[in-house]
Amino acid sequence: MMTTSQRELLTGNQAAAEGAIRAGCRFYAGYPITPQNDLPEYMAGRMPEVGGVFVQAESELAAISMVHGAAAAGARAMTSSSSPGISLKQEGMSYLCASELPMVIVNVQRAGPGLGDVRCAQADYWQATRGGGHGDYFHLVLAPYSVQETMDLTIEAFALAAKWRSPVLLLSDQQVGQMMEPVTLPPMADATLPDPPWALTGATNGRPRHIVHSYCGRPGELIEWNKRLKAKWERMAAEEVRWEEFETDDAELVLLAYGTSA
Repeated sequence: MMTTSQRELLTGNQAAAEGAIRAGCRFYAGYPITPQNDLPEYMAGRMPEVGGVFVQAESELAAISMVHGAAAAGARAMTSSSSPGISLKQEGMSYLCASELPMVIVNVQRAGPGLGDVRCAQADYWQATRGGGHGDYFHLVLAPYSVQETMDLTIEAFALAAKWRSPVLLLSDQQVGQMMEPVTLPPMADATLPDPPWALTGATNGRPRHIVHSYCGRPGELIEWNKRLKAKWERMAAEEVRWEEFETDDAELVLLAYGTSA
């Protein structure tokens, strides 16, 4: 078991998996799709070593729903897929955003539309950054350009998810996900932290009962709910935007890129 800082040769997908484990992730549910398959394969081997749970679900919809339940119970949870599979998860992602549940989703993009091809593409940008499911919602997106940054941003994704009580999407792609580089592994995080105060862990020892939901049936309730969510998402956008610049001080034209293109 890897517990201290060291160097390992990993693919980007494996780095996302190991980064999640080192961030305290102890529940993963997913469904096979190329080019992200070595991520759940890695999780299947590593999760038992750290006392976690790995589930190969029967579908993408089942996987996102399982992670929804785990997140509601206070677990640090993650799922992953590639472009068409992420599309199938969009209904669940909308529910997660509305329910304000922290978890991490990895999209290792492939070419589309439709089934497209398993090779590299980065065409899921609008879906990722504008909310691809029903309703009007927003979540944070982190886009790594190397294997090391894949691990680092996966760890950061879990921290941001907990900070904002929100899903965070790691937007990778086939080339970043499948290329292999030496990666510096940080120490394991403490996975025994107390349950979040809002989590559904039972009303024992005088603990108040909690309800995690996204349905607003009373008159005017949805309006106030959405106003509160919108205010939070505006704070997220103002406080969490980050980028790197290179030779832009006197630039008249700036090229923007992420992932493989970066």
